[in-house]
Amino acid sequence: MSTIVFLYQFADNFAFLVLCAVGLAIIFGMMGVINLAHGEFIMLGAYITAVTAHFGLPLVVAIVVGTISVALIGSVLERLIIRHLYRRPLDSIIATWGISLIISQGMLIMAGPTLAGIPTPFGSVTAGGFTFSVYRLFLVAVAIAVLGALYYVFVHTRYGVYARATIQDPDIARALGLNTDVMYGLTFAFGAGLAGLTGALYAPTMTLVPTMGGGFVVPAFVTVIVGGGDVLVGTAPAGGVLSIVQSALTSQFGTLIGQVGLLLAVVVTIRVLPKGISDWIIRKKA
Repeated sequence: MSTIVFLYQFADNFAFLVLCAVGLAIIFGMMGVINLAHGEFIMLGAYITAVTAHFGLPLVVAIVVGTISVALIGSVLERLIIRHLYRRPLDSIIATWGISLIISQGMLIMAGPTLAGIPTPFGSVTAGGFTFSVYRLFLVAVAIAVLGALYYVFVHTRYGVYARATIQDPDIARALGLNTDVMYGLTFAFGAGLAGLTGALYAPTMTLVPTMGGGFVVPAFVTVIVGGGDVLVGTAPAGGVLSIVQSALTSQFGTLIGQVGLLLAVVVTIRVLPKGISDWIIRKKA
């Protein structure tokens, strides 16, 4: 394949991995909660966006509604269930797995096995004899913007400072007067909202079924694991490395080999860098 096709595939895979992973990276990488309902949060974002769009609202408004709705759902679940499971990783796995089953089966009962999709905006562009989706190129810009926004929020805002203080040493933060329960709740809702944003953005590109979250959760987890505990440092390079491997193999041998190569790259990376790319980057800077 030509270079332009490879670059398009790389950009598309990079956007997909980053957008899948950022919400999970905040909840898992920064809070230590293994959220197996992450894929269902993404599915809810896609469903709410599609339903809102079917009511005649512009796609941008529908995406905002889907994102905020999932953030609110995440906030409620955090207060009712997740809050009682911090520092209990095995219990959080069971609880979030149960939540994922309830959400997916509940959506199946309420909406049926599939939901009418929404058209992909912006059309397509032709270059080098190949046709490319403009919307998927737009998603690349969104992924980069999301990474930049996360950096700004967690480094240059009061919420970011408080959140990092709570995550690094909650006892000291509490002793200094910080309401750590509020910070945990806000951070979980933030991560859930990012998952909802991912589903909302990809709603025009996918078949909407209650089990669609499974197509997002595995790429999200492998990206977070490769990136390591620091979401600000590790997510982008992890997405870039995995995207290069997947795109190169997919362009030469097809989608199946690309997926296999992606998983093998994860195994090799965590064998060489057991704490992820972010730990290696931080040690190099030190």
